[in-house]
Amino acid sequence: MPTTILLTGANGFLGSHIVRELLARRYNVRALVRPGSNRKTLPELPIEIVEGDLLNPADVLRAAKGCKAVIHAAALAQVNPARDPQVWAVNKTGTENVLAAVKQAGLKRLVYVGTANVFGFGTKEQPGTERSPYTGQTYGVDYMDSKVAATELVRQAAHRDDVAAIMVHPTFLLGPLDSKPTSGAMLLAIAKKQLPGYPAGGKNYVHVRDAAIATVNALTMGRLGESYILGNENLTYHEAFALMASVAGVTPPHFALPPTVARFYAQASQWLANIRGRVPAVNVPMAMIANDGHYFSSEKAVRELNLPQTPIREAVQEAYDWFSANGYLR
Repeated sequence: MPTTILLTGANGFLGSHIVRELLARRYNVRALVRPGSNRKTLPELPIEIVEGDLLNPADVLRAAKGCKAVIHAAALAQVNPARDPQVWAVNKTGTENVLAAVKQAGLKRLVYVGTANVFGFGTKEQPGTERSPYTGQTYGVDYMDSKVAATELVRQAAHRDDVAAIMVHPTFLLGPLDSKPTSGAMLLAIAKKQLPGYPAGGKNYVHVRDAAIATVNALTMGRLGESYILGNENLTYHEAFALMASVAGVTPPHFALPPTVARFYAQASQWLANIRGRVPAVNVPMAMIANDGHYFSSEKAVRELNLPQTPIREAVQEAYDWFSANGYLR
């Protein structure tokens, strides 16, 4: 009988690819999704959908019973506004409920999907690793802080409570099926010529399918209680925007945005939004993050989880083609 895997966040960007990878390996997939949530990327897939709330322990336990393992990919990846109690509820309390269900239902493995932002970033020459201490608290963003807290919960459960857990931490995901869109919004903005300039920083990029493959590999590979950064290429925003513009067939943003100007613009945007009672298009923490180079090494995940390293140009091309085919560029 095929093994049943519980997947939270199955209708998200990464979750949609994890579903497909699990099915390709002949796992049975049980997806815990919120009632009324968007399931555009899960059409007619042979999966069992269980409606429930991650914040309701009874719902999570009901979904977990009868499964062998769980991949916990659900999260609220919100940085604007930077502070929101709901982010802590979903990311930390939701993880607490998953851990409780793992213990009560006797699941044999938990793969927790975090973010590389819970580690300290480095330079291109010396990128951050799983050993680099967290430095993101300076930004004042609940998303990063809550994911640090959730990661620590899973780590403690693995080392103190004998929970068979592995933690994977994707960097910036690119590829098809980004229906919201999330990270693909950057590519869309480039394609529509909405970004006149580029900030001073940079980040690490990974094909979303590569991250999904390594996440599913973690069901049977890797060391329990360990974290793995799932990334690939470190690019400055100047380099990344030029690549995206090349794929989209447009002129890349040519104006270098100095850090002080970026921060001033964000402060002005926040001030105007507060007067109007709206969420600003850009906030100060977002500008601070964009001014830094969030560069990471995925050597450990490549070695121990067989993380593929698909060229980022292919990820950008596949994302662009999917957006084009689904009407996002009209």
